[in-house]
Amino acid sequence: MTKLENQIASDLLRIKAVTLRPEAPFTWASGLKSPIYTDNRLTIGYPDVRSKIAAGLAQEIVAHYPDVTAIGGVATAGIPHAALVANLLNLPLVYIRSKPKDHGQGRQIEGHLPEEAKLVVIDDLLSTGGSVLSAVAAAQKDGVNVLGVAAIFSYQLAAVTANFAKADLPFFTLTNYTALIQTAEAQGAITTQQLSSLHQWRENPAKWGDRFQ
Repeated sequence: MTKLENQIASDLLRIKAVTLRPEAPFTWASGLKSPIYTDNRLTIGYPDVRSKIAAGLAQEIVAHYPDVTAIGGVATAGIPHAALVANLLNLPLVYIRSKPKDHGQGRQIEGHLPEEAKLVVIDDLLSTGGSVLSAVAAAQKDGVNVLGVAAIFSYQLAAVTANFAKADLPFFTLTNYTALIQTAEAQGAITTQQLSSLHQWRENPAKWGDRFQ
C-alpha cells in the first residue's frame, strides 16, 4: 500500500464516504449484496479532501498518461474532480453524459476539445467499469483518442479488470478496496473477523451474499 493509497483511504473513512458493514450488508442496484457502500460525492464538500484527490489525480495522470492534452469527466460524479484536475494541469475540460441529450443539438460530450486531443476520462468510483467505459465509447465514437481512465476508488472486482481488458484500455485509481480495509483495520475500525469477511466478499461477491438470502 502506497502512502497516497493510505492517505486517500483514510480520508474516505474519516468523512464516511465509505461505510463498511459486513454483518448487515447493503444491496446494490444490481441486487448484489455488499459489505461496503461508497458515496464519493461527499468528497466535494470537504476542501482538504477534494484538494488531495485533485492533486493525486493530476500527479498520477501525468505519470501514467504523459501525452494527455485534455481531461474528461463522467456525468455526474466525475465532473467536479475532472474540473479541478483540468485546472491544475491547465488543460481543456469536457464532460460526458450517460446518453445524448434528447433536445437541442443532442450532444453527449459537452465542452470543446482541440483537434487530435488525447483525453483522460475521470470518474469517482469503479465497480464493474460499465459507466465509465460507456463514456469512453461515446468519446471514441466521436473520433476522440482516449488514453485511459482515472478514478478515486475501485472495489477491485474481477469484472472491472475483465471489462477494461476487453476494451483494451488502461486505468488506475488513487486507492482501492484492499488499501481501504487494511487502513480500517489499522485504525481499529474493523475486527480481524470482519476483515476476513471483507476479503471473502471481494474474492466471490455472489457466493458471499448467499448467506444473507
